[in-house]
Amino acid sequence: MGGSDARALSRSLLDLCRMRKLTIATAESCTGGLVAGALTDIPGSSDVIDRGFVTYSNDAKRAMLGVEASTLANFGAVSKETATAMAIGALERADVDLAVAITGIAGPGGATPGKPVGLVHFAAAARDGRIIHREHRFGAIGRSAVRARSVVEALRMLMDLARGPQVAAKPQRAVASRLRPRVTRSPRRHAVKRRPPRSPRG
Repeated sequence: MGGSDARALSRSLLDLCRMRKLTIATAESCTGGLVAGALTDIPGSSDVIDRGFVTYSNDAKRAMLGVEASTLANFGAVSKETATAMAIGALERADVDLAVAITGIAGPGGATPGKPVGLVHFAAAARDGRIIHREHRFGAIGRSAVRARSVVEALRMLMDLARGPQVAAKPQRAVASRLRPRVTRSPRRHAVKRRPPRSPRG
């Protein structure tokens, strides 16, 4: 799987999103913007791609995507929880229909106990509330290969969400509300004009 797979997937994804009037944002750590790059390499992608967040450090994940410090401390940057928070953060901040997030250990260093080189967590979120998480252990196949395979997997996840029961019009922010609960406002009460009391008939 290489550049040709990513290019073919990018074209198919853009065509599907264009047909369904869907927009996309990406949130990338170990891939450093390669998913956004694959999509924007296709001419005319600007009607689908809104923006890409490259959040390599924990500080960037917190500042740009709203990932909680407690999430990073408790689960680590390379985790299901962080990937999911990244995807939801991108969805919320970009106000798009679909978002995908990638965080992993491309190597050759960076491995920790239980988190080997080649471990990558993916999350994709849709405005209607659907979330997909996948974990891949690509192994020590080389930094470039891990990143290339991660791009293809991220594009496939976006395709899966784009094919689903997504509506063109943006519904309520079901996913975003998990991070920032929306304040319910009471409906405005329209003042009722009262007629002056009638004078008693004599």
